[in-house]
Amino acid sequence: MHRSKFARRRFLSLSATSAAGLAVAPALKSYASANEEIRVGFLSCGGRANELMGSFSKIPGVKIVGLCDPDASRVAKAKTRFPDAKTANDLRRLIEDPNIDAMVVATCNHWHCLASIWAMQAGKDVYVEKPLSHSQWEGIQTIAAARKYQRICQVGTQQRSDPMQTELKKFLHEQKALGDIQRVQVNRFGVRGPIGKRTEPLPKDPNIDWDLWLGPAADLPVFRNSWHYDWHWDWNTGSGEMGNWGVHVLDDVRNVVFRDSVQVPRRILGGGGRLAWNDAGQSPNVHVVAFDTGGIPVVIGLSNLPDKTDGKKSPDMPGPGSGYVVYCQAGRLEGQRGSAKAFDNDGKLIKEFKGNSGSGHQANFIEAVRNRKPEALNAEVQIGHDSTGWCNFANICFQAGDHSDLREKVESARNHPGWQELIEQMIKHLSANGIDPSDQAIAMSHWMELDPKTGRFVGQYADQGNALLKRQYRKGYEVEQIA
Repeated sequence: MHRSKFARRRFLSLSATSAAGLAVAPALKSYASANEEIRVGFLSCGGRANELMGSFSKIPGVKIVGLCDPDASRVAKAKTRFPDAKTANDLRRLIEDPNIDAMVVATCNHWHCLASIWAMQAGKDVYVEKPLSHSQWEGIQTIAAARKYQRICQVGTQQRSDPMQTELKKFLHEQKALGDIQRVQVNRFGVRGPIGKRTEPLPKDPNIDWDLWLGPAADLPVFRNSWHYDWHWDWNTGSGEMGNWGVHVLDDVRNVVFRDSVQVPRRILGGGGRLAWNDAGQSPNVHVVAFDTGGIPVVIGLSNLPDKTDGKKSPDMPGPGSGYVVYCQAGRLEGQRGSAKAFDNDGKLIKEFKGNSGSGHQANFIEAVRNRKPEALNAEVQIGHDSTGWCNFANICFQAGDHSDLREKVESARNHPGWQELIEQMIKHLSANGIDPSDQAIAMSHWMELDPKTGRFVGQYADQGNALLKRQYRKGYEVEQIA
């Protein structure tokens, strides 16, 4: 019997200005066989959503039955791929549909948590793209929703489903093939271009329902040149490169190096700037952060600038451009999506690892949905929240920082292993782009201390940090505290 014949949660009179009054969640159901159909709806029909449509549609027993996007042109295009699917511009019309079992949330970052919570309250299981949250507090509420409504919730850090990760953990921790781990450097060097800076706000696209596109975000004018994708670099809707790609590589480090033992770093220091472009973006295109974990020290460097002025490629840095280097007593491990290499202290390659980049991540979600086993998920919502948190905290450091006492702030982390090397690499990188490392646009935080038990900032700069843990929500699109 199809799950839609069982009692389900239903939305009661949700509107653009009122979202409340939800009934009790349905009883969990285990699917009788792999042949029993799981009906999936998509909240977003953009670029990443279309990639996921391809992945989910290949899984036996899965049918895509719902398509939603505030951009009507995107819905119409997706409809040509799945002509039998129900379509909507308002995600609530799909969420309330009792014939949909699971939702894929591939919206802009600012919608991830609210859409996931609404879906779980309505009895749907959820696959939500990374980063889980736009602000740390709403991630906590998403976990609470998964627990309260007994839903399966997977976060789209797909590298968690690459079997290579298990091999790497065995190599580093069980075999101790490279000896003790000493420090980690994380990289994300990927060239992007400026997003423009208009003197007048970007006209609203008539195909897009502006109210629904904004959802929880503030109603602010947009001064970039393109509507879609470049919302990543606006704090109102995105999380910068740290939340876009940083979450993948930091999640790898949390998994492979820490085996998820560090949920929250003890202290963080970081900064950077949006340099050279003079565009409408707000998030840094150069970002450096030090994470004090209480154990193995971690640094991360990110940049969207090329190797030199008018260059086309990313700068040369130790290890993969998008990956990490684990420095050990007897050598180093260089890991990235789909592959890794181990070297001894003389630089000799001693072992190579090949993975599949997590191609089974969506199937892992569907299997957990069938069996009603959240513990079988490779990136369960708590795991996704913890990895996203490292990125949220790093962004908070940047936003709480300023240009004052820049040299002293940088020097305060001198004893943090890997920091000095990273700073020297980044100074060279900036200089190659004609940027003075003392540029006024560069901001840096002090060391900001976190309480690992509460996930809140403590100490001298706590007020600055805690003020950025939760956003202000637009009326009708609030993320409410879930008890």
